[in-house]
Amino acid sequence: MTTHRAPLNLLLGGGLVVLLLASAALSLVWTPYAYDAIDIAARLDPPSARHWLGTDPFGRDVLSRILVGARMSIAVGFVAVGVGLLAGVALGGLAAARRGWVDELVMGSSDVVFAFPAILSALLITVTLGPGVVNAVLAIGIFNIPVFARVTRRAALGIWAMDYARAAAALGQGGLAVTWRHVLPNVAPLLIVQASVQFAIAILAEAALSYLGLGAQPPIPSWGRMLYDAQTLLALQPTLALFPGLAIMLAVLGLNLLGDGLADRLDPRLRAVRLV
Repeated sequence: MTTHRAPLNLLLGGGLVVLLLASAALSLVWTPYAYDAIDIAARLDPPSARHWLGTDPFGRDVLSRILVGARMSIAVGFVAVGVGLLAGVALGGLAAARRGWVDELVMGSSDVVFAFPAILSALLITVTLGPGVVNAVLAIGIFNIPVFARVTRRAALGIWAMDYARAAAALGQGGLAVTWRHVLPNVAPLLIVQASVQFAIAILAEAALSYLGLGAQPPIPSWGRMLYDAQTLLALQPTLALFPGLAIMLAVLGLNLLGDGLADRLDPRLRAVRLV
């Protein structure tokens, strides 16, 4: 059953992710209208040949804003996951190589971060530092660090127990050399899968922060902010909430399906150890 499902998940997830990336890339060179172009005469227009997804209360083209919002979501997700990946892998690899008090310190710090839900942690940081895209990225990235640290440490401990890693250490290779040559190449598939999952979480977190007014600030388009602006207009124009909601759903679904397919394609055993 898994054998048949994995290619389907990989293809469907990959297709949705490609669509997300293509939308963001397209917004760099073309949108039907400028995302901040106001046309009061066309405010709250339904989907039509002129405005394919309709307009918002200021007459701004919804399709243009969704395309630019895709670029924002990808940028936030990429940087936040990158921060978590780089710092988390370094800490997790260090904890597995050194053990002892270093391991306890890294894992204890991770437990402190995990004591707070992702959105709550992001709220605390953005409320303290102020709203904005940079602070939102920082908040999401900090939450990702212990996730990747735990994944790396758990997998690295298994590698360190292998004969070839122990032999390399016995031959005089230091912890850094063994980690670089033997641990990281074997942990990489697991990290790729986890990165796809965290990317989806980052998009959700950015949308939630923007919905609460703590992420991207107007006039920069954000899917979460578009949902917030649409909530009082559902009776007049329900598509204002439908289209950004669908964009978030498809992006998150695509990344999760991609991660699920990659887990089976790279190593079926990853299902047993992957954090979800």
